[in-house]
Amino acid sequence: MVEGRSESAARELAAVEIGDHVIVGVGGLALKGFEGGSIEMPHTPTDLFIRISGADPGQVLHRARALLKDLPSFEVVDRVAGFAYADSRDLTGFVDGTENPTGTHALEVAFQPDGSSIAVVQRWAHDLDAFSARTPPEQNRAIGRDKETNEELEDAPPTAHIKRTEQESFDPEAFLLRRSMPWRDHRGMGLVFLSFSATLDPFSAQLRRMVGAEDGLVDGLFAFTTPVTGAVYRCPPIRRGRLVLS
Repeated sequence: MVEGRSESAARELAAVEIGDHVIVGVGGLALKGFEGGSIEMPHTPTDLFIRISGADPGQVLHRARALLKDLPSFEVVDRVAGFAYADSRDLTGFVDGTENPTGTHALEVAFQPDGSSIAVVQRWAHDLDAFSARTPPEQNRAIGRDKETNEELEDAPPTAHIKRTEQESFDPEAFLLRRSMPWRDHRGMGLVFLSFSATLDPFSAQLRRMVGAEDGLVDGLFAFTTPVTGAVYRCPPIRRGRLVLS
């Protein structure tokens, strides 16, 4: 997360080269959807969100250094390093992103016709001791899937996470393209939630149901994980390796 400090920030941002390993989101959008629920959702906006990917942590570090060198009017105010765990699992051991849209559907979900997208970024802190204290069946019911097989439970309770966020059950349907990853540093450990969609509506619909604003039932996730940051960004389209900042 970065903050701009001068009028030259926009010029720098428009001139910076955006490679395939970089996603940039511009701040200014409000985090909505939790009004009326019983769970507090933090709103921690910044001017920019930058995601830099790479197979090697050192490679990511040097890519970040090079990019930030071209943005001297900005300063980093938050940084988190995500990583892959096993076969795309959350630190709780459950597979993450099973219901992600794919192919053409994923493109339709994630992008506006002009190539722009809305990104939601949240950092969730897990209490893994509290989660581990639950029996395996209790853990499965909180998520709504079997941890070992990743099969959906036929008798999952209405508070199970998959029931709270079942994308086809909303009207209109609330599909998101997720690219979340685990994190761990001196602040703790958990999940960096990252989703992309053409509008904010799908995320808002899911969030309202998760916090109980829709029917009073709170997502089982909140028994062992807590959102500590949250912001919404518009990812501009890219033309010839540069952001289109209209």
